[in-house]
Amino acid sequence: MIGLKIFKQLRIPIIPERQTFIKKEAPHIINFKGVCIFTAIGFFLEKDTYFNDLEVLQPATDYEIENNFSKNSNPYWQWHYAPRDISLKQATEEFAHLFEKITHQKLKDKKVILPLSGGLDSRTQAAVLGKDSEVKCYSYKFSDSFDETKYSKEICSVKKFQLDEFVIPKGYLWRVIEKLAEINQCYADFTHPRQMAVIEEIKNLGNIFFLGHWGDVLFDDNGTIDDISFDEQVEVLLKKILKSGGLELAESLWVYWGLEGNFKEYLKERISILLNNIKIENVNSRIRAFKSMYWAPRWTSANMNVFSNFHPVALPYYDDEMCKFICSIPESLLAGRQIQIEYIKMKNPQLAKIPWQSYDPLNLYTYKKFTNKSRLPSRAIKKVKRIFEEKIHGGKLTTRNWEIQFKGEGNDSELKKQIFGNENFFKLIPEQIVKNFYDKFRTEDEVYYSHPLSMLLTLSLFCKNNLSEVSG
Repeated sequence: MIGLKIFKQLRIPIIPERQTFIKKEAPHIINFKGVCIFTAIGFFLEKDTYFNDLEVLQPATDYEIENNFSKNSNPYWQWHYAPRDISLKQATEEFAHLFEKITHQKLKDKKVILPLSGGLDSRTQAAVLGKDSEVKCYSYKFSDSFDETKYSKEICSVKKFQLDEFVIPKGYLWRVIEKLAEINQCYADFTHPRQMAVIEEIKNLGNIFFLGHWGDVLFDDNGTIDDISFDEQVEVLLKKILKSGGLELAESLWVYWGLEGNFKEYLKERISILLNNIKIENVNSRIRAFKSMYWAPRWTSANMNVFSNFHPVALPYYDDEMCKFICSIPESLLAGRQIQIEYIKMKNPQLAKIPWQSYDPLNLYTYKKFTNKSRLPSRAIKKVKRIFEEKIHGGKLTTRNWEIQFKGEGNDSELKKQIFGNENFFKLIPEQIVKNFYDKFRTEDEVYYSHPLSMLLTLSLFCKNNLSEVSG
């Protein structure tokens, strides 16, 4: 058996549900430049991983693998923009046919777990599910916050679905953080997948998760004018992917690690190269392609593991055929979520009459009136109600994930244990940089510095679980 070579072929989907790691010929040391990008934007870019000798296989590519090394690769499909001359009605009907076919294929004879919110993606999913489907839904809200579950209640009332409601408690992260680090391998921060707080309950609702991830990206534009230069497109992307405070943290690490050049220029060059390789003239379509190639697989899919670790997931918007369909639809029909809105109205008018959270109390028939002057009194009333609710709760309502994980004495104590009580962490990042960003979060601008703090926490857990790797 000595010298036996193991060959296999892999086809990576257009938007892969999971990251597939492969070895490459390089020193086994920390990928410092890649980690800087990770801290700045919240996900690793392209093939990058924590280590120089480990990379991620790329979307829409066929690979030949020998002994866990990639020997040959060949892209089998590329994002493009080939719009057809079709009406909104025709586009909606085609979407309906494709969406329903994908749903039937993925969910046939399954016990469906459907997360619900006040947005369009989950409502579109609720609309597609027929009376013969076995469906249980869940929705959650923060403690001391708005009742986000009210939209889910109305959807389930129309569809006659069972709904389980949950409250995400403050400080839940600290009892699940080790498991979460194991699930996502520290390739995404821990503040966003709040379903982890109730995963033990929701996993018992069925045997497959029906998820609407990436629908809001495929079925909308990016709000970018279409006659800007390539350099301006790069700047637009930088603004979209850079997180508040992320650039400051990345630049601090870049200098400490003694990396050559300037971090922002390095990131800009990486973005420019990747964007230039996308041969699409239409700016909105090009940016959507970039996000689908690099953002979805490395951030959205990394967080997807919180679901797929417990049950299979059905992702209609990740489907290869859905991606191909999008490339044939004019941007004028994708803008403003028109196709999803028309589909819901066509499939189930009662669902369309439920308020859309972004435009509450207006629904899918009336939301365009939201900016009308006649709406000012009702919007003022809504603002007064918010202020009243905040007074009842003794302060501002919780609206962001990091608030229930980082704010308060109990959270602060647990956070300091993780980032200051881990000697392995200081092998990678000096204690002074950690303290500097922690202090800025506490004393200067907690909103701006919440992302850097979240990334430091993620890196601390990575170091804790990779002692021998980090020492290299």
